[in-house]
Amino acid sequence: MIRAGLCAIVGSQDDMEVVAEAGDGATALDLAARLNPDVVLMDIRMPGMDGLTATARLTAGENPPRVLVLTTFHQDAYVFQALRAGASGFLLKDSDPAELVAAIRVIAAGEAMLSPTVTRRLIDAFATGAVSTARSGDPRLDRLTPRERDVLTHLATGLSNAEIGEALGITAGTVKAHVNALLPKLGARDRVQATIVAYDLGLARPR
Repeated sequence: MIRAGLCAIVGSQDDMEVVAEAGDGATALDLAARLNPDVVLMDIRMPGMDGLTATARLTAGENPPRVLVLTTFHQDAYVFQALRAGASGFLLKDSDPAELVAAIRVIAAGEAMLSPTVTRRLIDAFATGAVSTARSGDPRLDRLTPRERDVLTHLATGLSNAEIGEALGITAGTVKAHVNALLPKLGARDRVQATIVAYDLGLARPR
């Protein structure tokens, strides 16, 4: 019934088409390989292969789809695991249809999306130490130039490119170039995953 409801919501949009639905992770992987969807709505708990494993395998391939995790479970561990598995967004199933549709569009455009509740829990978890950070000397830091570290530090606080540029005395275009350069060095697909890495590396702390 939940899948039928989601299909109805997504299918009612002029710019969206539901190409398939699956009841478990293994089926989702098979369908995604054959149909090359732009966005996959992924549940956490499914029979057989769970959504976290399926997400990691989906995002590990070439030209992977964007994954939006949509679940009733909002425990911190699921949020962190989903984002680290390569998900570009995380919404709870009690989100309203307009929020869901907006999130799909944002993710399809190459950005990232977290519900306000999830964002707040994520920051609180880092603030309280519930999420461990990486030790100094992490090799990911060595891949970044000093300027890229500066950009990443500001990015992790939620600043836009224009705001980062103002803080660092460079143009927004230059900031965008630095962001595009640092994402592959960190193995991050978007700003949300880069923010997770920044917290892991100890470059950012909740204020």
